[in-house]
Order: sequence, then C-alpha cells, then structure tokens
Amino acid sequence: MATEPDPDRLRALEARLDQAKGKPEVKQTETAKGFSQGEVAWRMVIELATGIMLGTAIGYGIDALFGTLPVFLVIFSLLGFAAGVKTMLGTAKELGRKAEKAGKKGD
Repeated sequence: MATEPDPDRLRALEARLDQAKGKPEVKQTETAKGFSQGEVAWRMVIELATGIMLGTAIGYGIDALFGTLPVFLVIFSLLGFAAGVKTMLGTAKELGRKAEKAGKKGD
C-alpha cells in the first residue's frame, strides 16, 4: 500500500464532487408521502399475495372440516385472488388521488 494517495485520482475526485455539487437537487416524486415507487410496488404485491394465501387457508380449513378437499380450496383461493386484486386497485386509486392532490398543490 502506498502511504501517499494518488494526486491524479484526488484531482479527478474533486472535479467530480464539484460537478455534482453544481447540479440542482433531484426532487423525489410524490407517489405516496415518504414511500418510494419500489415500496409501493412491494406493498401491492404483498396485498395480492396475502389475499391469495388467506383465501387458500380458509378454503383448506373448511375442506378439512367437512372432508371435501378440493372444492372450497379452489373457491376460496379464487375469492382470495379477487379480494387481493380489489385491495391492490384500491391502493392504486388512493395513491393516484394523493399524487393528483400533490400535483395541484405544487402548481
């Protein structure tokens, strides 16, 4: 290891830092206050998966109770999927309203 840092690399670093400081600050989108778009996407995926899993668990429980294994499992899995999609669309509408309100507020 060298005891002295490379002066050319230091100058290049300083030039890049000066260039970065001169750029205007990037504004974060107002998708949902405090949430990035990745977090919103994961929220929607989790809502959909939770609906499917809950529907499947309820269907399996009813089938195990009555001994009609595939019938209620399939029905409640589909109902869970529908509930997950409905929740996901509700979240999308809510975030759309918030973004629209923030857009009007910013004008």
